[in-house]
Amino acid sequence: MPSSVLVEKKKLENPPLQMHHMGDRVLRQPAKRVAKVDDEIRTIVRQMLQTMYSEDGIGLAAPQVGIHKQIVVIDIDPDKPEAVPLVLINPVIKKFGKETCSGQEGCLSIPGVYLDVERSEMIEVSFKDETGRMRTLQADGLLSRAIQHEIDHLNGVLFVDRVENQIALNQELKKRGFSASDVRHIG
Repeated sequence: MPSSVLVEKKKLENPPLQMHHMGDRVLRQPAKRVAKVDDEIRTIVRQMLQTMYSEDGIGLAAPQVGIHKQIVVIDIDPDKPEAVPLVLINPVIKKFGKETCSGQEGCLSIPGVYLDVERSEMIEVSFKDETGRMRTLQADGLLSRAIQHEIDHLNGVLFVDRVENQIALNQELKKRGFSASDVRHIG
């Protein structure tokens, strides 16, 4: 990974990008494919990483910070300085494993809300990295869940759209000041 996108894993008082929250239309618009991975894209990636670390996240999709590009950053080990974050540009899930599992998810765009979501345990994803090279990755566990969650953002889908327990969903959203009418259930 080139040093041009590595950032220090620390909280910034004023992160470079502003987080958008559920109810904001920007989160529901599908992101556009990145035509060329260049210095402008690497700057966005760096700013997204700085914003993600500042917000105590493990994943961030560009639409969450108002950028309509298919860019995702993930770091499931934010407390380990040596763990290299994952940068996925134009990611596409090529295969979903047969096994699914339920796990708790949260989202920087819906702060304070944590609910169970059923997802594939294993996936295979293809993407461009921050240098523009095509890559394929098999992921399972938390990394698989994080990738699926962030790719949903690129399609205008929020994790709450996939929550099956409607009672818990409505209670959590109300408790945190979000409207259940902003949920778009996925059948």
